[in-house]
Amino acid sequence: MSLASAWYRNARWLKLLRPLSMLVEQVARKRFTKRFVTSAENQLPVPVIIVGNISVGGTGKTPLTIALIELLRRHGWTPGVISRGYGANPAHYPYSVTSSSTANEGGDEPCLIVQRTGVPLYIDPNRVAAARQLLQHHACDVLISDDGLQHYALPRTIEIAVLDGTRGLGNGRCLPEGPLREPPERLQQVDLVVVNGELSPATRQQLTELGLLWYQMKLEAGKLYPLAGGDAVTADVWPHERHVDAVAGIGNPARFFHTLRELGFDPVEHPLADHASLSEETLGFASGLPLIMTEKDAVKCSQFNLANGWALRVDARLDAHIEQTLLTRLTSESAQPTGHNDGSETA
Repeated sequence: MSLASAWYRNARWLKLLRPLSMLVEQVARKRFTKRFVTSAENQLPVPVIIVGNISVGGTGKTPLTIALIELLRRHGWTPGVISRGYGANPAHYPYSVTSSSTANEGGDEPCLIVQRTGVPLYIDPNRVAAARQLLQHHACDVLISDDGLQHYALPRTIEIAVLDGTRGLGNGRCLPEGPLREPPERLQQVDLVVVNGELSPATRQQLTELGLLWYQMKLEAGKLYPLAGGDAVTADVWPHERHVDAVAGIGNPARFFHTLRELGFDPVEHPLADHASLSEETLGFASGLPLIMTEKDAVKCSQFNLANGWALRVDARLDAHIEQTLLTRLTSESAQPTGHNDGSETA
């Protein structure tokens, strides 16, 4: 049994790790207590929206970030995005991720966000440095931090915590006994708790015991895009056999494979670690079947010769309350953005 599997099965042997877990929890509580002590040099002239989580692994932050970019633009804002750029190896920091950046340079998730939206995006482990560099070169009036909930040097106007509806908080323990970076009550301090997908009974109980209100987002499968170029297709007119190889290097590969089955595919599952490196050799499966992968994996394959490779696009659909709360808070916390309108026009 892997450590991650043990977290969500609440394996008894995890109690052996409790002393380390209690130390992590103590440090997390101390850092959170000091979170409002932001030095003058770290202040930023625009509001900052944090999209993060308190658990390790994927919860759906990147699809939510993309949806927020589109939402803000519809209402007249000009967003920029900052990110740590996990797994990136740029020539320097801060680094501007563009549509021509490779995943090795900019990180898979930042590259995906830029390719989907064209938003100005800078990466740097120091998010404040990334923010200042972005604002120096782009006239943005709001920033979204893709991850960074625990990066307390970064000031924030709105905190959004994303949870996987199935996995929830696991056994509710901090690392390494459990999957949490901070104790569960940290969720009581954020502005919005967004649950990705349907809630399992265990997740619902966890959130209820914390006294939390939560709002849902759903990831909806879109078109399939050929990696070699050409027209995208919907699953109902898929031109090949339904038995496919499926690759997912994300935090919860099982969710991707489940989506494919819901679309009528019969996937041979190839789960990979989150942010896993890919090569033509590792994707050269002997089956000769069509290959479908996540968008995040596809950005790492732009130079590969995958004639029968496809990427499945996924879009986040947000609860209306999420949009209302976000826009109301932004309007009350800052001056009206340049070009702000009532939403009747698209920026």
